Amino acid sequence: MKQTDLNVFEQYESEVRSYCRSFPTVFNRAKGSKMWDEQGREYIDFFSGAGALNYGHNNDQMKDALIDYIKEDGITHSLDKATTAKGQFIEAFNDIILKPRNMNYKMMFPGPTGTNAVESALKLARKVTGRTDVISFTNGFHGMTIGSLSVTGNAMKRKGAGVPLEHAVTMPYDRFVSEDLETLEYLERFLENGGSGVDIPAAMIVETVQGEGGINAARFKWLKKLDEICKRWDILLIVDDIQAGIGRTGTFFSFEEAGIDPDIVCLSKSLSGYGLPLAIMLSKPELDVWKPGEHNGTFRGNNHAFVTATAALEYWKSDDFEASIKQKADMTHDFLHRLVENYPELKGTVKGRGLMVGIACEDDGVAEEVAAKAFELGLIMETAGSNDDVFKLFPAMTISEDELKQGLAIIEESVKNVVKEPVLN
Repeated sequence: MKQTDLNVFEQYESEVRSYCRSFPTVFNRAKGSKMWDEQGREYIDFFSGAGALNYGHNNDQMKDALIDYIKEDGITHSLDKATTAKGQFIEAFNDIILKPRNMNYKMMFPGPTGTNAVESALKLARKVTGRTDVISFTNGFHGMTIGSLSVTGNAMKRKGAGVPLEHAVTMPYDRFVSEDLETLEYLERFLENGGSGVDIPAAMIVETVQGEGGINAARFKWLKKLDEICKRWDILLIVDDIQAGIGRTGTFFSFEEAGIDPDIVCLSKSLSGYGLPLAIMLSKPELDVWKPGEHNGTFRGNNHAFVTATAALEYWKSDDFEASIKQKADMTHDFLHRLVENYPELKGTVKGRGLMVGIACEDDGVAEEVAAKAFELGLIMETAGSNDDVFKLFPAMTISEDELKQGLAIIEESVKNVVKEPVLN
């Protein structure tokens, strides 16, 4: 088979491409937690499609369900018509995910990506409350369309909008300033004081663990207080669970252990389970005040994704799956803490929850060097944070313990190469 020249992408694809610069090879096959390039070189995948492949590549039960559906000429494109595939997903999601958690949400299918879910959530919050502004948080990332960018913190991404990003107010995330400053007291003072210049917003939007923003995990007590403030002031709470949800932090929804009750939840990425585009916006039934067609999209309702998403929900019928995620997360956290202790030159801090973790490096460029060396040694992982100061571990939830250990060993070897002299305990 003829191999693809990397110059094809350099010559014909837009300069906006990014991941192919970090991983300069041509991939052509993937299975489970591994990828292979055209030269046959094997890589362990700790990237997981930026959280879109929590169940790994080409999961057999999802693949078989999809192939059967296609071979039977199942509906592919349907806008928001009623289809068998959509009906089966709705019933399974309600029975397997919502009911056991005593959750009552209406499901809305916007366009098939995460930013579509966020845009619909912002629009609904403003429609329901009649208010304009939305409070977001420092280092938050919610998507690349205009509404989503307005509640995103990253300066480079915001600048790309090319127009003023309005009707959003940014407040400090948990521990943004320091460990000691209670940021929600600061926020609430703005709501209380008529001279603050901050109007009562339609909603607050938050990630319980900030992915692109640097693997910043909010404390449960902070999330609880945020929920209480929203309820006290009749402000809708939107949880963006696009990257942190679908098991990434250990439970299906990232906010479960915090015990909070969001009004709106945005899901995408690993919702389909197979890497197919699918997004959903969950809202409390009393908030579902849309007029028919008031928010729509040509590709809302991706039937192939409904098929794989329904198959993926089978994992959540038993508590064993969550237990397996916790076991692998504990192993990963233990490794990261040992790594920071054994290599003080890394000047690292462990961050995150579950299998959404990383190490923040104090010195500029170190995290990028570690990720680049890991790629040379056969591991794919990315960096995060406003200055790319965190190397970020996103192994699949279905990864075997042996593969997990192999990947962690490559990370240690990469760190050793970058900082040179370890201090062994």
